[in-house]
Amino acid sequence: MKRFELIAPCHFGLEAVLKKEIIDLGYDITEVSDGRVTFAGDPDAVCRANIGLRTAERVLIKVGSFHAESFEDLFQGTKSLDWEEYIPRNGRFWVKKASSVKSKLFSPSDIQSIMKKAMVERMKESYDIDRFPEDGDDYPVRVFLLKDEVTVALDTTGDSLHKRGYRKLESKAPIAENLAAALIMLTPWRADRILVDPFCGSGTIPIEAAMMAAHIAPGMNRHFTAEAWTHLIDPQNWEDVREEARDEILTDVEVDIQGYDLDPEMVEIARINARKAGVEHMIHFQARDIADLSHRKKYGFIITNPPYGERIGEKNELNTLYKTIGERYKALDSWSMYLITGFEQAEKFIGCKADKNRKIYNGMLKTYFYQFMGPRPPKRDKQS
Repeated sequence: MKRFELIAPCHFGLEAVLKKEIIDLGYDITEVSDGRVTFAGDPDAVCRANIGLRTAERVLIKVGSFHAESFEDLFQGTKSLDWEEYIPRNGRFWVKKASSVKSKLFSPSDIQSIMKKAMVERMKESYDIDRFPEDGDDYPVRVFLLKDEVTVALDTTGDSLHKRGYRKLESKAPIAENLAAALIMLTPWRADRILVDPFCGSGTIPIEAAMMAAHIAPGMNRHFTAEAWTHLIDPQNWEDVREEARDEILTDVEVDIQGYDLDPEMVEIARINARKAGVEHMIHFQARDIADLSHRKKYGFIITNPPYGERIGEKNELNTLYKTIGERYKALDSWSMYLITGFEQAEKFIGCKADKNRKIYNGMLKTYFYQFMGPRPPKRDKQS
């Protein structure tokens, strides 16, 4: 069976979470670098990673790598790769994205243009034809340049993996689904513990938590570019992995997951999205101000993405908001709180220092994942 070297990009700062996910799927990690985890796998791995990974952005098949300090190096290195093993003669191929860090070649448009020409030259020789119809399936290429080392890969995913398919409606500044899932995984929350998101917006954090609790694979209800690559991956592989995912779903899991938002319209949007995700029955959504946050039970979790400047114009409003967050958190009995924010004075106005603070890049925006850890609940008697 054909073996691939697979690359899964992710948000900077979340590589360890993605690495654990890949290991849990049963695949060997070969490299971890900033924003990427590389692992070995067969065609089944392409299907399982796309359908099952919650924190990755996409799944790439590595075509090759080489050193390039000039455009001639880039042309020859690209031409030397075995493109004919991946792309049929009628395939539509192009360099969809090029990124460059600390490299002599830094113009994305020039990199894309030269690599396309090199691919054409290689395919001309391999297929002994002068023109390519490119009327077949899509084969988007992504290239990364780091310190003049070029990594070239085919994108098996298409639309980013954060697009699960359930979020048809969203808030003005939504948190990406894969980032929300990663934040939950960075906490000790489990399905038998209370979870409240007091700034739920379009419902992403509660929905992702419910999908985890019910073992609903994030990519079960969407399609991927590589499903058309039948010469590389048998269509039955995709169906088998989806069938496995369907068998894993827990239909009777009991949870206490709650999402609040000040805007009643956003609450309704969250309900619609939860319905599309198949978890509406697992989440209680309510229009509620953070100032009214309370809960009679102990040992719950707040996991949330509060406003941090982009959505609130006045600094005083932001200061007051985080002060209120701190007051309501302190009023809860033995709870833990995990919040992601770009507001650097969050701890000051919350009124206490976080036990942990993890730096995460949300796109180009530097954010902090503040972790206020409450006490663990007492262990339950096994007989009871």
